[in-house]
Amino acid sequence: MDLAKYDGKHVRITDRWGKTFAGMAEYGNYDFLECEYGGEEDGIFIEDCLIYNSQIVSIEEIEVHGTVELWTDRMILRRYRLEDADSLYHYLGTDPSMYKYSGWNPYATLEMAQETVRGFIDRYDDEHVYSWIMDIDDVVVGTIGAYDFKDDQIEVGFSIVKGWQGRGLATAALKKVLEYLTGNEGISCVTAWCASENIGSRKVLERAEMKLLRTEKNALAVGDRVYDKLTYEYRI
Repeated sequence: MDLAKYDGKHVRITDRWGKTFAGMAEYGNYDFLECEYGGEEDGIFIEDCLIYNSQIVSIEEIEVHGTVELWTDRMILRRYRLEDADSLYHYLGTDPSMYKYSGWNPYATLEMAQETVRGFIDRYDDEHVYSWIMDIDDVVVGTIGAYDFKDDQIEVGFSIVKGWQGRGLATAALKKVLEYLTGNEGISCVTAWCASENIGSRKVLERAEMKLLRTEKNALAVGDRVYDKLTYEYRI
């Protein structure tokens, strides 16, 4: 069975014992599995489960919507878990630079972080809810999501933990999410905004090929500061 063609696709697998696995497929070739696992054939990983070729009775690509697992070269975009609240509070909630240009801090206390995470998890059944953790080797390095879907348009936002900034992670995550929202979900317009002085976010939006739509003078009031608001869009 040619499993390589399913790499990076969402699939459903039934094995010879009648067990079913569904999720993002990661292909493991013969050489890798022989070296790492002592196997003598290729196989498919679904999250932490490895199913060898000879164990697969059937495999099919499936249509998925909402917050599904996405992969870039360096990280996984996955759903929130309850245990993420501690990291989000510590790395995002207690760092003033993370909400300097927005004034929005849903992780300001551990209790707020826990409530925010539970809220994301509770809404995952909605096919137009998109909320991801950026995960590198089980380390939370940021968040990205898309919100307020209406009239074939949605708004995207992201945060990167300070120690992981400047490595291209936000750009890679945003490109992947834009591809998914427009390609898989069929949403024709994705928007984002940032303060004019938020150079880091501006660079991310532009590198992800979002186009500056408009500038609103003095439209953002954050604490005692006022900023111009820049709105970007991405269209298919």
